[in-house]
Amino acid sequence: MEAGGAPRPTRGRVVMLVDNGVHGDSRVQKTARSAAEAGWDVVLLGILGNGAQESWTIGDARVRLIRVPRSLGQHPSQFHRSLRRPLAYPPGRHGGYRIQRMKAWQAAVEERRVARAVARRSGAGSVAGQLGDLVDAPAAVAARILGRWAKFRGGELHRLRLRQQDPDDLVTRTSIRFWQALLGPRAWRRLDRGLWDYELAFGPVIDQLAPDIIHANDFRMIGVGVRATRRARARGLGTRLVWDAHEFVGGVLDRADNPRWLPAQVAHVQEYVGAADAVVTVSATLAELLQRTHRLPVRPDVVLNAPARPVAAAHDTGVDVRARCGLDAATPLLVYGGGVNQSRGIELMIDALPQLDGVHVALVTLHPTANNAASEALRARAVEVGVADRVHLLPYVPHWQVPAFLSGADAGVIPIHHKPNHELALITKFLEYSHARLPIVVSDVRTMADTVRETGQGEVFRAEDVADYVRAVRAVLADPARYRVAYDRPGLLDGWTWEAQAEVLETVYRRVRPDLAPLAAERAGATSGAG
Repeated sequence: MEAGGAPRPTRGRVVMLVDNGVHGDSRVQKTARSAAEAGWDVVLLGILGNGAQESWTIGDARVRLIRVPRSLGQHPSQFHRSLRRPLAYPPGRHGGYRIQRMKAWQAAVEERRVARAVARRSGAGSVAGQLGDLVDAPAAVAARILGRWAKFRGGELHRLRLRQQDPDDLVTRTSIRFWQALLGPRAWRRLDRGLWDYELAFGPVIDQLAPDIIHANDFRMIGVGVRATRRARARGLGTRLVWDAHEFVGGVLDRADNPRWLPAQVAHVQEYVGAADAVVTVSATLAELLQRTHRLPVRPDVVLNAPARPVAAAHDTGVDVRARCGLDAATPLLVYGGGVNQSRGIELMIDALPQLDGVHVALVTLHPTANNAASEALRARAVEVGVADRVHLLPYVPHWQVPAFLSGADAGVIPIHHKPNHELALITKFLEYSHARLPIVVSDVRTMADTVRETGQGEVFRAEDVADYVRAVRAVLADPARYRVAYDRPGLLDGWTWEAQAEVLETVYRRVRPDLAPLAAERAGATSGAG
């Protein structure tokens, strides 16, 4: 709204879709804010979690979270019996109930036996007690036999689930390949019906908003976006779809509990990617891979997840990571900021500390609304290694504060392992470290290692190799100025700003909807010229 309550003039409506709660996703937040600043009416739709706020604003962009029931996201094996283990209890709570019921029966029989034994010891034995022994003898045998039967059937259900979750199981592999051969890219409709849960929740909301552009983020949202675009065009609207590929779906780590999940996501993208009016992605390497894999006629535009240029804000604390750790300027400090899982390799930073005398590590990994068990496990690892006093676990800071917050460290570390998607991009923390002007110590994953070698802004070490990591850290700490000078190269950091990426995205929007109103500044110029 503008002054006086009048609606803010816009060029058209952009509806952005993302399969998370928006908080913690700096890319979609920056995309929404910058598109709104460019004159678009932006509505960002995400997923409502327990206790989450349903709506708020990011600049002039509106955020709305939608509850997504996961009714279809459960594998059919959780509802149906299988001929592979016909004696297994049916899925659900029945098996657990029966096992406990048999245990309770055995306990009741034992209770009566003990009561009679106590009575006999006290001299109160009777004919009734002897009759009780006779009656309970077959009951005890029956309870024991049926208890073992219940336990066997429960075990059969457990073994069935292990088979169903085993990607190497012959029946599982045959089932996946059958649907892939029969349905091709449409195989996801049998392998993961849970993708329909997003459609059923998001679809009606998108239709009501009548967007001019749909900006679908990542692989779960592409189908939702394509179907909404087609419905809008059937109603006579000129809606266009931009797909934002954050990662290569074929390189995503598979879900250990469901071997059908990854083939389903790959098929889902294959079915819909050709219907996108434009594709953007996070790196040139991934753009080439997407074009080659999906035979795209045009190479996707690259929009890095770069930080915005630093802007002083009244709510900035002015406290950097070194001050938060309570360390003086002479204490060597390495920093890691971002998510934690096994493939991120952060444990290596802790395991190396006994060989790095006096060096401290700051892990900015504690998410305010997420489960931080993985971060706490790193603290336990530090205690085990004997370096707990040199490992500092810190909470996230807002994305616009990250470079300034990290700048007090001596180096930024990216110790990730070799995984397909790790090889493809300059990840967010790489660009944040760069804007903090930190020397970077990175494992030899392709794109980031090549960049560091080309710019000279850090050292590369062999992934998962503690000794080589120690070498790289020692080299950086011995002469940090040698690496920081790389950031003085004209244009390097300017090209790694969100402002530069927003210009690319604006070009994409204009290309798919050239008919929409120009920028407000252009309209104002045209109006003044006409007067």
